[in-house]
Amino acid sequence: MRHLRQKLVEATLAWEQSFCNAPSVTSALSEHDAALLLGMTHEQYSDAVRGTTAVSKGADFQFRGIRYQIKANRPSGKRGSFVTKVPKASNYDWDKLIWIHYTSKYEVQEAWEWRLKPIESRSTRAPGCHQRTTAKVGD
Repeated sequence: MRHLRQKLVEATLAWEQSFCNAPSVTSALSEHDAALLLGMTHEQYSDAVRGTTAVSKGADFQFRGIRYQIKANRPSGKRGSFVTKVPKASNYDWDKLIWIHYTSKYEVQEAWEWRLKPIESRSTRAPGCHQRTTAKVGD
Protein backbone atom coordinates (compact mmCIF):
# COMPACT_ATOMS: atom_id res chain seq x y z
CA MET A 1 0.00 0.00 0.00
CA ARG A 2 2.83 2.40 0.69
CA HIS A 3 3.82 2.77 -2.96
CA LEU A 4 0.29 3.25 -4.31
CA ARG A 5 0.31 6.96 -3.47
CA GLN A 6 3.54 7.55 -5.36
CA LYS A 7 2.27 5.60 -8.38
CA LEU A 8 -0.97 7.60 -8.39
CA VAL A 9 0.93 10.91 -8.21
CA GLU A 10 3.30 9.88 -10.99
CA ALA A 11 0.41 8.79 -13.24
CA THR A 12 -1.53 11.98 -12.48
CA LEU A 13 1.43 14.25 -13.27
CA ALA A 14 2.17 12.32 -16.48
CA TRP A 15 -1.49 12.70 -17.51
CA GLU A 16 -1.38 16.42 -16.76
CA GLN A 17 1.79 16.82 -18.80
CA SER A 18 0.23 15.03 -21.77
CA PHE A 19 -3.31 16.41 -21.62
CA CYS A 20 -2.96 19.75 -19.72
CA ASN A 21 -5.37 18.87 -16.88
CA ALA A 22 -4.69 16.58 -13.95
CA PRO A 23 -7.29 13.93 -13.11
CA SER A 24 -9.29 14.65 -9.96
CA VAL A 25 -7.23 12.87 -7.31
CA THR A 26 -6.71 15.65 -4.76
CA SER A 27 -9.57 14.52 -2.51
CA ALA A 28 -8.40 10.91 -2.38
CA LEU A 29 -4.78 11.91 -1.75
CA SER A 30 -5.68 14.50 0.89
CA GLU A 31 -7.79 12.04 2.89
CA HIS A 32 -4.93 9.54 2.82
CA ASP A 33 -2.32 12.15 3.71
CA ALA A 34 -4.42 13.59 6.54
CA ALA A 35 -4.83 10.13 8.02
CA LEU A 36 -1.06 9.60 7.99
CA LEU A 37 -0.43 13.05 9.48
CA LEU A 38 -2.80 12.12 12.32
CA GLY A 39 -0.76 8.99 12.99
CA MET A 40 -2.91 6.35 11.32
CA THR A 41 -1.18 3.46 9.61
CA HIS A 42 -2.02 2.58 6.02
CA GLU A 43 -3.93 -0.43 7.32
CA GLN A 44 -5.94 1.64 9.83
CA TYR A 45 -6.84 4.15 7.12
CA SER A 46 -7.85 1.37 4.73
CA ASP A 47 -10.09 -0.16 7.39
CA ALA A 48 -11.59 3.25 8.28
CA VAL A 49 -12.70 4.02 4.71
CA ARG A 50 -13.63 0.54 3.53
CA GLY A 51 -17.25 0.56 2.37
CA THR A 52 -17.53 4.36 2.06
CA THR A 53 -18.00 6.28 -1.19
CA ALA A 54 -16.74 9.64 -2.46
CA VAL A 55 -20.19 11.11 -1.92
CA SER A 56 -20.77 9.77 1.59
CA LYS A 57 -22.19 12.61 3.71
CA GLY A 58 -20.37 13.80 6.79
CA ALA A 59 -16.90 12.89 7.92
CA ASP A 60 -14.36 11.37 5.55
CA PHE A 61 -13.10 9.00 8.27
CA GLN A 62 -12.94 8.47 12.02
CA PHE A 63 -9.83 8.07 14.15
CA ARG A 64 -9.69 7.68 17.93
CA GLY A 65 -13.38 8.58 18.18
CA ILE A 66 -12.98 11.86 16.25
CA ARG A 67 -14.75 12.39 12.92
CA TYR A 68 -12.56 14.16 10.34
CA GLN A 69 -13.60 16.16 7.27
CA ILE A 70 -10.73 16.75 4.82
CA LYS A 71 -10.33 19.57 2.29
CA ALA A 72 -7.35 20.39 0.09
CA ASN A 73 -5.99 22.64 -2.65
CA ARG A 74 -3.29 21.98 -5.18
CA PRO A 75 -2.13 24.68 -7.62
CA SER A 76 -1.08 23.26 -10.98
CA GLY A 77 2.05 25.40 -11.13
CA LYS A 78 0.89 27.03 -14.37
CA ARG A 79 0.88 30.81 -14.71
CA GLY A 80 -1.84 32.31 -12.52
CA SER A 81 -2.40 29.05 -10.65
CA PHE A 82 -2.29 29.67 -6.94
CA VAL A 83 -4.60 29.03 -4.03
CA THR A 84 -7.05 31.88 -3.53
CA LYS A 85 -10.07 30.09 -2.10
CA VAL A 86 -10.30 27.26 0.40
CA PRO A 87 -13.24 24.91 -0.25
CA LYS A 88 -16.10 25.37 2.22
CA ALA A 89 -17.53 22.43 4.12
CA SER A 90 -20.97 21.54 2.76
CA ASN A 91 -22.13 19.90 6.00
CA TYR A 92 -21.12 19.93 9.64
CA ASP A 93 -21.45 16.26 10.50
CA TRP A 94 -17.83 16.00 11.73
CA ASP A 95 -15.68 17.04 14.71
CA LYS A 96 -12.53 18.41 13.06
CA LEU A 97 -11.66 19.75 9.62
CA ILE A 98 -8.20 19.36 8.15
CA TRP A 99 -7.17 21.51 5.20
CA ILE A 100 -4.08 20.53 3.22
CA HIS A 101 -2.22 22.83 0.85
CA TYR A 102 -0.16 20.93 -1.72
CA THR A 103 2.66 21.90 -4.03
CA SER A 104 2.10 21.31 -7.74
CA LYS A 105 3.69 17.86 -7.29
CA TYR A 106 1.23 16.80 -4.56
CA GLU A 107 3.72 17.30 -1.74
CA VAL A 108 2.15 18.53 1.49
CA GLN A 109 3.16 22.15 1.88
CA GLU A 110 1.10 22.79 5.01
CA ALA A 111 -1.83 21.34 6.90
CA TRP A 112 -4.29 23.10 9.20
CA GLU A 113 -6.75 21.61 11.65
CA TRP A 114 -9.91 23.26 13.00
CA ARG A 115 -12.49 22.13 15.56
CA LEU A 116 -16.13 22.30 14.49
CA LYS A 117 -17.57 24.30 17.39
CA PRO A 118 -15.61 27.55 16.77
CA ILE A 119 -16.42 27.33 13.05
CA GLU A 120 -20.14 27.22 13.82
CA SER A 121 -19.83 30.37 15.94
CA ARG A 122 -18.87 32.29 12.78
CA SER A 123 -15.96 34.01 14.52
CA THR A 124 -14.25 36.74 12.48
CA ARG A 125 -10.81 35.46 13.43
CA ALA A 126 -9.28 32.26 12.10
CA PRO A 127 -11.94 29.96 13.53
CA GLY A 128 -10.50 27.75 16.20
CA CYS A 129 -7.16 27.43 14.47
CA HIS A 130 -5.82 24.59 16.51
CA GLN A 131 -2.74 23.36 14.79
CA ARG A 132 -0.49 24.15 11.88
CA THR A 133 1.66 21.35 10.66
CA THR A 134 4.24 21.40 7.93
CA ALA A 135 5.06 17.89 6.99
CA LYS A 136 6.01 15.60 4.14
CA VAL A 137 4.00 12.45 3.72
CA GLY A 138 6.08 9.55 2.53
CA ASP A 139 6.43 5.85 2.98
